[in-house]
Amino acid sequence: MINCHRPRLRVWAVLGTVLGALAIPSAAAAHRAPALCSSAREPALATRLSQDIRAALKSREGTVSVAVHAPGRGLRCALSQLRAYDSASIAKVLIMEAVLGRAEELGREPTALEARRLKAMITRSDNEAATDLWVGLSRERMNRVLREAGATDTVLGHDQYWGLTRTTARDQLALLAAVARRPAALALMGQVIRSQSWGVGAGAPKGAKVHLKNGWLPRATHGWRVHSIGIVRGTGLDYRLALLSHDNETMKYGVRTLEGVALAVHRRLGGVPADRGFTPEETISETSDGSVPEAAPTRRTPRPGPPGDRRPEGRTDGRPEGRREGRTRGWPEGWPEERTAGLRSPLSEWLRDGLRAGPRGGLRAGLPSRP
Repeated sequence: MINCHRPRLRVWAVLGTVLGALAIPSAAAAHRAPALCSSAREPALATRLSQDIRAALKSREGTVSVAVHAPGRGLRCALSQLRAYDSASIAKVLIMEAVLGRAEELGREPTALEARRLKAMITRSDNEAATDLWVGLSRERMNRVLREAGATDTVLGHDQYWGLTRTTARDQLALLAAVARRPAALALMGQVIRSQSWGVGAGAPKGAKVHLKNGWLPRATHGWRVHSIGIVRGTGLDYRLALLSHDNETMKYGVRTLEGVALAVHRRLGGVPADRGFTPEETISETSDGSVPEAAPTRRTPRPGPPGDRRPEGRTDGRPEGRREGRTRGWPEGWPEERTAGLRSPLSEWLRDGLRAGPRGGLRAGLPSRP
């Protein structure tokens, strides 16, 4: 009886040994989180920065994506970099890149009107200026800017809802690489007003210049979207970071989460003491950036047109792309944006306002009074 059971006991013993051996590396692997950062040139730096970013996010709630690139050190970091978010006001960087790129193609500087709007849009996040520039750009041009930058996952917001442009941390990093080649863009992003300069600037090394743009937008779903993207330049310093988040209960909470990551990045890549730490909470407003109206509709489906109707790609209301409200109104149909862009002047502005005054006022309603 005993002899009959011995082979079975041996089998179970062998199986137990094998399973136990397999379980040991599995348990160890479970405790080893994948590295967020990589660098063939400085692997130790990548390991330490990966640990620092995870530590910064360990006790934080919400959804966060991180993308970092330090080309001179061969370092990249990525955490959920393909997750899509509503852009909010960081969409203004795309608008700026498109406007500056168009001016370059036409062999000119931005017009005085474009320059004023660009400055207002970037340095103090003016939404009216952003909308005026947005409607002056074709979707074809903006999609081309995205393709050329390698920002292939970004989807433009519909109609005039540029704040609902869907983007990822990886795409924002790609756009920053394009923007970094434009001194005019860097100059604007380096003049953001103090009350809007939280985020990636926190913990930046002394002597470094941070060129940034932020977005802060609450909606019914996913709570507060809080984003911060920027380029850091200085002696021996050149790196970019894109920090996107949503599901934040408050704006203050989202800002503190992003700044914890920014502090970790600057501490490892800066090499010198920080110029400043966290943004004081009392200076952070809980007011939306206004990039999307509260009652913004969902994406509409195009209305059916007559048989054979061929509408330019990107429109949802059937009107030709070149006839968008507030952009080329009054110019001959079919004129490309390159012919009409930048031609709006104070004269055309009050003419447009007069035409919109209605039948009672007529054109005279928009004319300035005689001296």
